[in-house]
Amino acid sequence: MKNTLKTVLAVVVGFVVASALMMAVETANGKMFYPEMGRAAEGVTDREVLRQLLASAPVGAMLVVLAGWFAGAVAGGWVAAAIAGRARAAHALAVGGLVALGAVANNLMLPPPVWFWVAGPLVPLVAGWLTARFVRARQ
Repeated sequence: MKNTLKTVLAVVVGFVVASALMMAVETANGKMFYPEMGRAAEGVTDREVLRQLLASAPVGAMLVVLAGWFAGAVAGGWVAAAIAGRARAAHALAVGGLVALGAVANNLMLPPPVWFWVAGPLVPLVAGWLTARFVRARQ
């Protein structure tokens, strides 16, 4: 029971860390890197308007989002592995998988360009796999 609780706690905390980092990168994307996109999206709740904004988003802005998802999956996986203390690679992969599921959910809500459908879930999975390999090598 103790190991199960520790596993759940590790993955939840890892996912929270991943989410916080991803939100920070996406905020920076709209405030610093592509402020015109950030201003255009500010306060918009109409899905159709958001879809049009996403369709017109520069590739660079989309790449920054992917970079945030990668960084979030790595950081969250690292934290989950550190908290778990055992089966570290599995915990890192679990966080990468959760971020990938979040990417799919995001893509379903606001359909992005086709290339982003592939890259969105793939990037956090690769990040989780790389983190798992790294923490496994350090054991």
